[in-house]
Amino acid sequence: MLAPRYFALVPAAGVGARVGADCPKQYLQIAGKPMLMHVLQTFAESPAIEHCFVVVSKEDGYIAAALKSVPLPSERLTVIFNGGPTRHVSVMNGLQAIRDRVNDDDWVMVHDAARPGLTSELIDKLIGALRDDEVGGLLAMPVVDTLKRSDSNDRVQQTVPRAGLWAAQTPQMFRYALLKQALEQATDVTDEASAIEALGLAPKLVEGSARNFKITLPQDVALAELLLKGMS
Repeated sequence: MLAPRYFALVPAAGVGARVGADCPKQYLQIAGKPMLMHVLQTFAESPAIEHCFVVVSKEDGYIAAALKSVPLPSERLTVIFNGGPTRHVSVMNGLQAIRDRVNDDDWVMVHDAARPGLTSELIDKLIGALRDDEVGGLLAMPVVDTLKRSDSNDRVQQTVPRAGLWAAQTPQMFRYALLKQALEQATDVTDEASAIEALGLAPKLVEGSARNFKITLPQDVALAELLLKGMS
């Protein structure tokens, strides 16, 4: 029996309106290259990753220029032009598109295009923690801040105990067949782990890194610039 392989799947069909840029946020320039290229380059250069697939919209007019600015070997990366209006749809479309290249027991790492702080060390850590796991799991960070639940007037309604709470990150890594089944059955979810949970399974939490944060607001871009330039 062949050993399971590890594939990366990066949904990158969104527009990232909250960043307020004049292009989809995954193509914003950060530390000298488009944000998405930091992610794709990390996966392409990781010896542990068999192949990286990036899912963009059918009308994407930026990916060609991004790949030209940071050339990556074609044998390490494939662009799939069938992204949808949501992360869920883009991931499902991507899984269907790679069906003939991935075995049921192979692992698929789904990673946000807006998390350019991913490192090869984090990839290796996730694989090391999950390679023999029956379910799979995700990178996440234990919550350290005091959490408050507000009422409709933005006044504190309750202090929420933070013990046992984690903030989900990506990659989220599950076997191909299980992930596809989970996403087919649970369509109203915000991440892959939630779909797995809906099957009654418990993904494993693997501690990630603060540098692997998601760029959502304009100020996040400046922070990512500092981190990726090694100035923080």
